[in-house]
Amino acid sequence: MPDFAYIARSLDGQRVEGVLSAPNQGEAMAALSARELFPLKVGAAAGSKAAASGQKQVRIASKHITPVYSQLAGLLRSGVPLLRSLTVIAEQSSHPPLVAVLEDLRTRVEDGSSLAEAMGRHPRVFGELSTSVVRAGGEGGFLEDALERVAAFTDQQEELKSKVAGAMAYPIILSVIGFLIVNGLIIFAVPMVEDLFARLKDKGELPWITEALLGLSDALQNYGLFIVAGVGVVIYFAYKWFETDEGRDWVDRWRLRVPMVGKIYRSLAVARFCRVLGTLLKGGVPIVRSLDIAADSTGNRVLTAVVKEAAETIQAGEPLAGPLSASGVFPRDVCEMIAVAEQSNNLEGVLNQVSDSLEKTTWRKIEVLVRLLEPLMLLVLAGVVLVVVIALLLPVIKLSTTM
Repeated sequence: MPDFAYIARSLDGQRVEGVLSAPNQGEAMAALSARELFPLKVGAAAGSKAAASGQKQVRIASKHITPVYSQLAGLLRSGVPLLRSLTVIAEQSSHPPLVAVLEDLRTRVEDGSSLAEAMGRHPRVFGELSTSVVRAGGEGGFLEDALERVAAFTDQQEELKSKVAGAMAYPIILSVIGFLIVNGLIIFAVPMVEDLFARLKDKGELPWITEALLGLSDALQNYGLFIVAGVGVVIYFAYKWFETDEGRDWVDRWRLRVPMVGKIYRSLAVARFCRVLGTLLKGGVPIVRSLDIAADSTGNRVLTAVVKEAAETIQAGEPLAGPLSASGVFPRDVCEMIAVAEQSNNLEGVLNQVSDSLEKTTWRKIEVLVRLLEPLMLLVLAGVVLVVVIALLLPVIKLSTTM
């Protein structure tokens, strides 16, 4: 019998975590309800058979998943039963992996699982945030609205990702071409003129910059493969370390502190949090439950910890803006707007406005940064080529003067 890790709240609002054994996720949630616990998150425990089966799931791009949310919401709103809606969408889909996932959803729902429980069995297809929002919609009686909001949110995130990827395409191509050109000069062009500098090298009159360039060229020719292998090993172990809790914490803290880029990353994370929280509150989900769901939407462990601490203080009657502002992580203007919204009892509306404003401002910053990045990379590339040319010309000038 597989093990399931869970996070739940008791009747008095206390957060409870643990592991229990159950035939499936639905039975695990039923067991929690029998214990008078309200499940917030139930998933396969690490090392269990359920976790192993979940890891075998294929990953499906968001561009294929987003229409499913919209189509399912439209069919349900038109009065089509859930099972029939899943069947219709699966029959219309032309993506074989997605068809298999939809058929599995239908089978699990037919066996008595909720839609969110069935989606939770495919963590690499349906994100944790989407599953949580759908679960909240199913429990709150606004499943159609929840699906539409998940579709809108996913579409916005994909649009933002495509904009960033499009803006970064030229700088990345430029950096790759520049790297290849410089390495080609050092590995192939420099050795062709090395014999010409032998006389100056024997006399000790070879400029230091030329000696450094010749040494770098020899190292790349003789030990290039070892250098590449060493870099690959370092990257591999660094990647493995970044997957640990300690590594992820370090990366998330570092992301927030990087000059210029850190502010952009923080703004996008806060905007995503505000949009999800506003959507849940607008759907009637209680604020504590909404914060538990929206906390993971930031994609940053530092911000997630701050939001979860704020959820605990709210249970004691404190406002949301206080702990967010005290953390020093959330922007001050955002905290001030949240404080005003709480006083006017219009938190969900203001949160969506804050999200729109942050995304527009952040996109303008990204455009400016990319525009500055292109000439900066050209200058760096030109500077490296200039250093190589100077290192090759100085001995030639000295030889011609001697002659």
